[in-house]
Amino acid sequence: MASSQIVTRQIDYSAGSTKLKGMLAVDSAVAGKRPGIVVFGEWWGFNPYLRRRAQDLAALGYAALAADVYGDGVVAADAEEAGRRMNALFADMNATSARIRAAVDTLAQQPEVDSSRLGAMGYCLGGALSLHAARTGLPLRGVASFHGSLGKTHAAKAGDVKAKVLVCHGAEDKLVSTEELAGFREEMNALGVELEFHSYPGALHGFTNPEATANGKKFGLPLAYDAAADRQSWNDSQAFWRRVMA
Repeated sequence: MASSQIVTRQIDYSAGSTKLKGMLAVDSAVAGKRPGIVVFGEWWGFNPYLRRRAQDLAALGYAALAADVYGDGVVAADAEEAGRRMNALFADMNATSARIRAAVDTLAQQPEVDSSRLGAMGYCLGGALSLHAARTGLPLRGVASFHGSLGKTHAAKAGDVKAKVLVCHGAEDKLVSTEELAGFREEMNALGVELEFHSYPGALHGFTNPEATANGKKFGLPLAYDAAADRQSWNDSQAFWRRVMA
């Protein structure tokens, strides 16, 4: 078997008047078409962590598109800018939905991708965007959220959600209330969604990102990296993708 050779290329696409700059990661040693997964990042934007996760997926044999949701590949300079940009996304969900659809459509059009086997996943903000993709009925096999917001962003009806859903949640996440958590479970149940939910003991918001602890201290936020939860959630997601993409 050929050893993996991860290659990346910039993908320019757009949603309305917004110019977006994504990055596709694939293993050039894999022959033929393969499942594709869009990766949505944290509120920081198109940063190295997002791009690294796309490459991690490529190493597993997927084609992964690190999606740009702010435009022009922007990376926020600090928490104030990140919060402002994130809030702007949630203030105009029609435009945000268009950016999500554009990322999925762009991935589906890549020559390495089997367009019948698509998924989306994300971290923090990106988790919320991935769940929104499912709620809006995009043709995805699965979506996965890592320490993401779970609040309802679209009033889906039973039968709308095509994707199976994985949620990897920190049991001590201070940014997701018990009310939000309960409401999400009720919503998924009412929609008839196949939900796989993992809660990792002791894990705070941002538990997959090695920079989370430093960022939490720097900006006064309840964030922390948790190596055990990071490792377990990645293993859980690998099993999830194998199952839904089969």
